[in-house]
Amino acid sequence: MSKNHLELINLRKVFGGVVAVDDLNLSVRRGTITSIIGPNGAGKTTIFNLITGYLKPSGGIIKYDGRAVNGKKPYRVAALGIARTFQNVQIFSDMTVLENVMVGRHLRSHSGLLRSSLLPPFFRKEEKKISCDAEKWLSFVGMAEEAGRSAGSLPLGSQRMLETARALAMEPNLLLFDEPASGLNARETVAMGELISKIKEMGITVVLVEHDMELVMDISDTVSVINFGKHIARGTPAEVQVNPDVITAYLGE
Repeated sequence: MSKNHLELINLRKVFGGVVAVDDLNLSVRRGTITSIIGPNGAGKTTIFNLITGYLKPSGGIIKYDGRAVNGKKPYRVAALGIARTFQNVQIFSDMTVLENVMVGRHLRSHSGLLRSSLLPPFFRKEEKKISCDAEKWLSFVGMAEEAGRSAGSLPLGSQRMLETARALAMEPNLLLFDEPASGLNARETVAMGELISKIKEMGITVVLVEHDMELVMDISDTVSVINFGKHIARGTPAEVQVNPDVITAYLGE
């Protein structure tokens, strides 16, 4: 099995005349935390949207576990074992916290969300298991006591934890975090960093897009720096912090 869990080879995305991702090459080693950083507009979220099938590449190859996943629908990418969170939290506000996590778990069920609602005996049994699994993931992120609460009533920090629990319920091998610390206070950011490290300890590969440099430097094994859609640096957190190209990209000449 390849040491690289994810590989982007000459990946390119053009919107009209704007090159958002410019012949990008990036590899992510299995079982690590890789952070992708860069100034606003560098193309970081676009990269996630390409990996997960929300956008189609203009060129290049996306490989997951050694096979190309270019152009697959998002639900097919998710079924392969790739889950994600979003920069702007996306939860089902009218559902309970538990029901939100159950939605993620249904991807791995035999019945699926619609068929299970018909509730023949086999599906009722499976639905009970899905509920138990969802409770497990809520406990993992520290939200077991919130299971019956309306998801829309949660503060932002809890919504981000809920979104993470839902992603974990999909049983991913690769989890993409898009700015998980955005809008969080210092205490919540520390808790999010601890959670991401716990996820890595479970053997799940993590790719992180984040602007909070303290969080990035604390938890990352490797940091890749993107500017104007191009890869300008890669290394350990310590190496990247002193790279002159990185300093120029963030601070100007």
